[in-house]
Amino acid sequence: MPRIIKHPELRREELLDHAQALFLTRGYDKASLNDVIASAGVSKGAFYHYFASKEALLEALAERFARQALAGVQNILNAPGLDPLARLNGLLAQSRQAKIETASEAWALFETLFRPDNLVLFHRINLAASASFSPLLVKIIREGVEDGTFKTFDPEGVADILMQFGMATHDVIAKAITAGGDADMEVAIEALERRVRLYEIALDRILGLPDGSIRIGEPGYVRAVMTARRKPKADEAR
Repeated sequence: MPRIIKHPELRREELLDHAQALFLTRGYDKASLNDVIASAGVSKGAFYHYFASKEALLEALAERFARQALAGVQNILNAPGLDPLARLNGLLAQSRQAKIETASEAWALFETLFRPDNLVLFHRINLAASASFSPLLVKIIREGVEDGTFKTFDPEGVADILMQFGMATHDVIAKAITAGGDADMEVAIEALERRVRLYEIALDRILGLPDGSIRIGEPGYVRAVMTARRKPKADEAR
């Protein structure tokens, strides 16, 4: 029987599928590259052709999450009859919903990024998300400037501010995870909810809008995402 040669992109996606499954079941720290290679049934040489390191594998998974999220907002981007503010809020609303729906999975994959030694990797993954979403935000903001909805001289800068929300909240989340207690998580949730309100007000002012025009969060959003984090099982905590 002739050997089946798979398209490189298909093989890459299969490797990501195996890695994601292992990271979800065992955790990123406990699943090794050798585990991924064995699960995928490929040689080490074949694997390293696609991913140079475990960190590169995690970064690729984050990029895939961003692509999937991007596909999920296309209906808002293509919807006729929406003014720029409605389109921007629709984009943010669908992004929130996607984060809530995938929160448990995302925590299992990316919780390790909140360790102090992974700050550089955390930044790289945020840049990957920005590369996907910033052009969409810039396009919407420019359209709003052109029709008078928004007032700003720097649409790219406004998009950057919005995308930097994840970086700005890193320390709050990291402290809550490190402390590990329910009380610490409550403090983190309250701090993040305040930060969301601050960002909303800041963006309204930057874009020349009345307060309450832009909605980054909604009631219960921060809590839903934060409490989706899986607590360690009793046998794992020993």
